[in-house]
Amino acid sequence: MSTAAQWRQVEVAFSGPAVDRPYVEVEAWVELVHDDGTRLVRPLFWDGATTWRLRFSSPLPHGRWTWTVAGPDADRLTPTAGTFDAAPAQTGHAHPGLVHGFPRLSPEGRSLVHPDGRDWFMVVDTAWAMPWRAGVEDVEAYARDRAAKGFDAVLLMSVQPDMRAVGPDARGVDEGFAVGFRDLPDGRLTDLVPDYFAHLDLLVEVLLRHGITPVLQPLFFGFGWKGLDVAGPVVPPDELARYARYLVARYGAQPVVWLPGADGAGDEPGIEAAGREIEAWDAYEHPTGIHYRPHHRNDVHQDAPWLDFQACQTGHGGDHVPDRVATMWAARPVKAVMNLEPTYEHTGRPGVAEGWWQGHEAWSNLCAGALLGVAYGAASLWQWRLHPGEPGHAPFFLAADAGWREALDFEGSRYVGLVGRILEGLPLRGAAPCWDVGLTARGLLDPGVLYLAYAEHGGPFVLLDGEGRVPGRWWLVDPRDGSVLGSGATPPDGTPIEHAYDQPAVLICVAEEPAIARRAAE
Repeated sequence: MSTAAQWRQVEVAFSGPAVDRPYVEVEAWVELVHDDGTRLVRPLFWDGATTWRLRFSSPLPHGRWTWTVAGPDADRLTPTAGTFDAAPAQTGHAHPGLVHGFPRLSPEGRSLVHPDGRDWFMVVDTAWAMPWRAGVEDVEAYARDRAAKGFDAVLLMSVQPDMRAVGPDARGVDEGFAVGFRDLPDGRLTDLVPDYFAHLDLLVEVLLRHGITPVLQPLFFGFGWKGLDVAGPVVPPDELARYARYLVARYGAQPVVWLPGADGAGDEPGIEAAGREIEAWDAYEHPTGIHYRPHHRNDVHQDAPWLDFQACQTGHGGDHVPDRVATMWAARPVKAVMNLEPTYEHTGRPGVAEGWWQGHEAWSNLCAGALLGVAYGAASLWQWRLHPGEPGHAPFFLAADAGWREALDFEGSRYVGLVGRILEGLPLRGAAPCWDVGLTARGLLDPGVLYLAYAEHGGPFVLLDGEGRVPGRWWLVDPRDGSVLGSGATPPDGTPIEHAYDQPAVLICVAEEPAIARRAAE
């Protein structure tokens, strides 16, 4: 018997058969039954030699879980049964999901919420290549920087996806990359390398310790790491599904977001296969979505029960295109939406999407309906370029004279990281894009609950037709540094809330003092 604190991962090791291809030949899972009748199923995963593992987090704070091994190969694994005694959630962890529960889709279907009712707004950074390039100390430095700036999630390709990529099988060396599947260059996913994922375990642990959620993408479908023929479109769908189940087994008992499709058209057979498999095996209902290539409508599988969110990208030419978010917002049935890949800062040439460009992009996307979150990417960071002189990367996606460490300091990341802090605690989940309340270009409204407006060029905020719809108090915030510029009672229609021109501002109208204002007063 062992104790399972609510929302904290516990692990059981199993001894299994010595077979030639354990990753594909052995199938088993654990069925867990709580005293109150709640039932969960968790798949087992192979972890090298004759070792299989169960990872489980109790969603309940009290009572006993009784578990038994099941599946076609259940009789080949030991032990075969056991118990966990649930315990209340522990406080004091930097990751809210380990205190308030793993976020899932809200009842409104537009945003994410913890099981205890606390909202979670994703502020996503992009470090696609971290899993196969970074060491633990590297990720410690990365996570400290991103957490300090306000990021709470990061995009990760779970394995290096380019079939024609060549280099040392190692992290931390020029043009090197650790290998997750030995047969990926042949367009297959059958020869898994357990040591690769043991290292990824350590990286995920670091991220969670700093309050950052991994957004795990099984296998890329678009450009990939270096644009050298990604495996996503050619791997058999059943192999992608098996790998998706493996990721659920290994990482699904912790906070995580699943991204079965990335940088593709969305209709590739492997995406649906992986999405369905995640839905079937993820007992915790972690958010699952598709991220598309730039030239797409972003609405494939719109009615699929396994799909929680749609995520566009808007290319890397430095254009603001919140219209794409607005189009996704209008699609039916309702899905949560966001722009998961705006232009990377300094990609290809100095100054592209630089500085406040990133802040304006984030606030524009939010007000177009991106209640799921906002995202940021830096050239040279996403591909984890080891140093400014490392060769072998596509020039279009590099920042001049920058490796990943230098890219951490790009100015734009500060403004995107601030978005989540300004929004902290605000009742966003029922809001909708609104153009008929104020003389500003962009806004969100939940009548009587929240009005949020973003003015790109500043100037006075004038409410029109706001009476009865806009809450009775207002706060004005500078989105460039989070400072509170003023507050007061919401004025009658037509009476301005004064603010200087050419200074961007965010107006928050809500009944109770927002967290950003409370912090400013301390």
